[in-house]
Amino acid sequence: MAQPAVRRTAGVTFASSLAFESIHHSYHGKETVRDISLEAQPGEVLCLLGPSGSGKTTLLRIAAGIEAQVSGRVLIDGRTVAGPDLFVPPEKRGIGLMFQDYALFPHLSVIDNVRFGLTALPASQARAEAMVALERVGLAHYAQKYPHALSGGEQQRVALARALAPRPGVLLMDEPFSGLDSRLKDTIRADTLDVLRQSRATAIVVTHDAEEAMRMGDRIALLSQGRLVQVGRAQDLYRRPQSLFAAAFFSEINQMEGRVRHGAVATPLGTREAEGLTEGAAVDIAVRISQISVAGEGHGLSARILTRRFLGVVELLTLAVDGLDVPLRARIRADHLPDGLVDVSVKVAPDDILLFEKQA
Repeated sequence: MAQPAVRRTAGVTFASSLAFESIHHSYHGKETVRDISLEAQPGEVLCLLGPSGSGKTTLLRIAAGIEAQVSGRVLIDGRTVAGPDLFVPPEKRGIGLMFQDYALFPHLSVIDNVRFGLTALPASQARAEAMVALERVGLAHYAQKYPHALSGGEQQRVALARALAPRPGVLLMDEPFSGLDSRLKDTIRADTLDVLRQSRATAIVVTHDAEEAMRMGDRIALLSQGRLVQVGRAQDLYRRPQSLFAAAFFSEINQMEGRVRHGAVATPLGTREAEGLTEGAAVDIAVRISQISVAGEGHGLSARILTRRFLGVVELLTLAVDGLDVPLRARIRADHLPDGLVDVSVKVAPDDILLFEKQA
């Protein structure tokens, strides 16, 4: 019977900061990164979050030295590694890179995959360092196996061990969990975060999944169309989104339009004070579907259930509400409402009505 894996807790000796200063980049004349300034602090896990084409992977490649920016600077520990008159090659930046597809060599054993980047060390020392990295991810007992004999989650951990083996000051991870079965993701993400904390590496993680970013990141940088939309802790971006895009990226929303009148915005779901917004300004209104309260008649605004979909722990409703041109969507606890109920009431707390001034 196989012995349970023992994980080593030895850490990276030095974690580095990595900063982008006014980075611009373009492909074939199309600007893909637009004036981004951002810094990952030593030992921090920073998630680059955004939809496809937002520039997050390009920014990662610029940090790694695989791409060169059009203008701006990349700094590691305050030292410029890419700028107008300087370009330090990838192998001299002290950066580890973990690819989306893991990029393991099928003809090499697990330990040989992990020690592949340790060419500066004598063979015996490289092997010892590779074993340390494998122990750190709990796979030392698989050292002599080949990648095809491992599950997707195990291959992901081998790729992580290989990236950490040279003890980089910064680890760059490009959608590292995208190829995993959804049932494995939670466990593998938690294991990876645990390894990152133990190794004390600075990590920049690219993802398009808002929940994944919230689970992993000390901070999140949200990108759209090559621009930095908002950066902060998960609770800052979720509770205080600075744009309709940010609100919609972190949760499903009901969207409406309105106008500031006498310092407030009236909506079919209630009135919200418009502090900081211009009098008479047109606004976008967002209400998260999870913040709609639905109860029996007489407990709020009258509504009628149009569709009701059972999703296990929750139910997804669409409702007709007077004053709304499109159905209202709500996510409620399953079995909260009796079967067959059609006429209901809805209620929204004023603070849950989010307002964003329309941009010209």
